[in-house]
Amino acid sequence: MRSAILCSASILACGLASAQWLNIRTPDIPRLPDGKPNLSAPAPKRPDGKTDIAGLWEPTTRQFINITSELKSSDLPFQPWAAALFRQRRDTESREDPTGNCIPGGVPRADAVPYPYKIVNSDKMVVILYEAVHMYRQIFTDGRELPKDPNPTWMGYSVGHWEGDDFVAQTAGFNNQGWLDNDGRPATDALHVTERFRRKDFGNMDILITIDDPKAYTKPWTVTFPLKLLPDTDLLEYVCNENNKDLQHLVGK
Repeated sequence: MRSAILCSASILACGLASAQWLNIRTPDIPRLPDGKPNLSAPAPKRPDGKTDIAGLWEPTTRQFINITSELKSSDLPFQPWAAALFRQRRDTESREDPTGNCIPGGVPRADAVPYPYKIVNSDKMVVILYEAVHMYRQIFTDGRELPKDPNPTWMGYSVGHWEGDDFVAQTAGFNNQGWLDNDGRPATDALHVTERFRRKDFGNMDILITIDDPKAYTKPWTVTFPLKLLPDTDLLEYVCNENNKDLQHLVGK
């Protein structure tokens, strides 16, 4: 059974997910002679010829804890106040992390949380259904622009377009309370996130993510989140508040 890790501030384990949709056979995917999915097969194409990014995906990295863990250097171009806030959050074991109270982690943090999410194509949008905290995103592809004066939200507003085989999402309009990872790297209402979804073959995809937040960082910086396809299963039920008992035990210094 696929296990569910409760993503509170310090990522402590919490039981197992409900048993739903664990033994199904995903139709219309390439398979090997033994019937197993051929995850090395070429990436599928949409009717318009572009690479299809739809499917059930799972992160293969721990960047939900430290978004910079895959970089050669963890030094970020912090603004001074942001560096001080990050140190304070580390000293207190991320006790004030909003996700410890089951609040959505925002973008790009939701892309790295170790739960599956389903990408669905529609005529005018790409939809992402996150198993964790039952979050969703609508990435509109109907030509609209990001709102000029948005009502700030945890997940922001997203628009997308295709650049060759890459699907590129632009997200902004966040509130001033988000964290980029569990360690507490800050984000502000000036955050603009660019996600470039690049499917390498049938079973593997990278999201190249550029963080541009001039209030918190002196220049943009980029990380990559690798994903793997999860065939022959589907999203499970996840209720964050059902057994959320960790946050009150985190004391720090």
